[in-house]
Amino acid sequence: MGDVLERVHASGLLPAGGRVIVLLSGGRDSVCLLDVACELLGGGVVGALHVNYGLREEAADDEAHCVALCERLGVTLTVHRTARPAGARGNLQAWARDVRYGVGAQLAAQHGALLAAGHTASDQAETVLYRLASSPGRRALLGMEPRRGLLVRPLLAVTRAQTTAWCEARGLAWREDSANTTDRFARGRVRGHLLPALRAVDARAEENVVRTAALLRDEAEVLEQVVDTALGGSDFIAVDRLAALPRALARLIVRRLAEQATGAPGARAAARLDDVLDLGDGALDVGDGARASVTGGILRFERTPARPDPGVPSLDT
Repeated sequence: MGDVLERVHASGLLPAGGRVIVLLSGGRDSVCLLDVACELLGGGVVGALHVNYGLREEAADDEAHCVALCERLGVTLTVHRTARPAGARGNLQAWARDVRYGVGAQLAAQHGALLAAGHTASDQAETVLYRLASSPGRRALLGMEPRRGLLVRPLLAVTRAQTTAWCEARGLAWREDSANTTDRFARGRVRGHLLPALRAVDARAEENVVRTAALLRDEAEVLEQVVDTALGGSDFIAVDRLAALPRALARLIVRRLAEQATGAPGARAAARLDDVLDLGDGALDVGDGARASVTGGILRFERTPARPDPGVPSLDT
């Protein structure tokens, strides 16, 4: 147990004197995080948020469990009940995540607090492996950031086995989410099949994946500085100069310029490096809402203009 406290304290993500809102699902990791936060900071500055999506039969029991836990720990709990709009399409888990973080960010901002998620080293390993399989590129291997804005992940140096041991030692019950073990979702397949297979190759597989992600995040900071130097603070670059750079650096620059223009991730832009270099004076949509534009040998990026609604008559007609 002491090891969990030491690792969370060492992360610096739950600073003394600060306030925090814990995203509380009722699972072992979030239960552990809430209890650890109370131990480190004191219950008076720790709050919790539970989002009830009403998606599972046990949702009401999950909520009741979180209410009872917070009463036991002396923590103020906010419960947000929501339902997915009828007819909505797209990734169900992504929708739930957006709701959770959106409501959590508003609540944290209202209280001048950080928003803490209970992602562990085990979750980090699963995330890296999933992204490795589904998303090409170096960034896919960086994993989850320990901190991004108000969002912090204090348990990233703690394994799922350690959060289990913490809860058992403290006499804290938790709820099991059936979605975490089903093969219906990709993360469940990674957790139930891929990670066990890797552990069979080397018992340290999970630890090695997490360490690799940490090393790559450190190296990413160096690469970002190299890109900064190459651009010199500009939001454009001469095509001839771009062509003379090492291809890896040129791809990073193209991606940076595209993402600056759109304000969103733009992984596909880097893959269009050759097309951009061969563009001449003209424009090219590179994906992810970004458009490359070359005028007089100077490359800039802009947002791809929205296509006109064919049902709306033009002003020229």
